[in-house]
Amino acid sequence: MSFKPNLFENPNRMFRVQCEELDAAQKISKELLTLISPERNQPIVIVCIGTDRSTGDSLGPLVGTLLEEKSASSFHVYGTLEDPIHAVNLEERLREINRLHRNPFIIGIDACLGRLKSVGSIQIGQGPIKPGAGVNKELPAVGNMHITGIVNVSGFMEFFVLQNTRLSLVLKMARAIADGISRASLSAAASRSSMPHLKWNFEQEQTP
Repeated sequence: MSFKPNLFENPNRMFRVQCEELDAAQKISKELLTLISPERNQPIVIVCIGTDRSTGDSLGPLVGTLLEEKSASSFHVYGTLEDPIHAVNLEERLREINRLHRNPFIIGIDACLGRLKSVGSIQIGQGPIKPGAGVNKELPAVGNMHITGIVNVSGFMEFFVLQNTRLSLVLKMARAIADGISRASLSAAASRSSMPHLKWNFEQEQTP
């Protein structure tokens, strides 16, 4: 969980959609494909950050679990409800990911708190997310790009706010993000299949 909305509300932010929009998943997929061209010669790795011990901070693991169930095979997914990535194990898991994948293009996914009018918004932007602000830990930045969901209001008793975030909202946001990523994954796989000269390098992984 990154508590500081200013990390995301900046000129580099490229896209925002409300999770309740009927075509939210389609818009997310389109934006992802704009940033991940089929010519990108890197494995795509989704790193879902958060914990199931806090309702508001469960967005990332929910997305990871939903993606696992969808079998988005052309993207590599890390961080689920059963095997979460959080402040305690983040550095170790990032080292593992970089051992397993050669020069990965990482998409970091996390929940954040923001303004009241922005609650329910899903944001996609270039550059990393900076987890750990809410637990006073100096953690590494994650991702070549990020997807964040504003799950509640920032500014006062953040831990209490997280614990009292509605699961229905977090689940709705997670479904929209997972559906969008799944659509983008299928489209990227179809594009690569029509460009066989890119397939080997894209999928190649390093030996641990």
